[in-house]
Amino acid sequence: MFLKVKLPWNVMIPAENMDAKGLMLKRAILVELLNAFASKKATKELGYYVAVTTLDKIGEGKIREHTGEVLFPVMFSGMTFKIFKGEIIHGVVHKVLKHGVFMRCGPIENVYLSYMKMPDYKYIPGENPIFMNDKMSRIQVEATVRVVVLGTKWMEAEREFQALASLEGDYLGPISEE
Repeated sequence: MFLKVKLPWNVMIPAENMDAKGLMLKRAILVELLNAFASKKATKELGYYVAVTTLDKIGEGKIREHTGEVLFPVMFSGMTFKIFKGEIIHGVVHKVLKHGVFMRCGPIENVYLSYMKMPDYKYIPGENPIFMNDKMSRIQVEATVRVVVLGTKWMEAEREFQALASLEGDYLGPISEE
């Protein structure tokens, strides 16, 4: 799910990027904000940082004594992506294993669908292993699958989420790409 957020942030601008006219300063603040935003990746509370939509307010700059850099407190609006327990999502399979499949959903790389949560699907080994049911519906690499989120876990060290999913429910399963 995409979330609109309003966030405070501190932006450091090197002294050489300062400009008396102000226009270049605003640009430098925005560039530094975007760089910091991109490198942060995600937080447990808000999910994955996706985009800065507007720079709402630039506070008064404070000079750092030892470096000469200027610290600007800013307020901006942005968008984040976070999945929640009970949410229906579409995942794209990137790995098929005997005990289940791993999917991607937006910036989330590890959405796991266990074979125990795929009723009626059987594992078929081979060079390109798949899960298939009696109706010949396939779950394979590059397949898009509609699943329900059973739970999420925040991995602090990697700054990313992992999720557990299921096909148990109405209208869940591989989505026809035709």
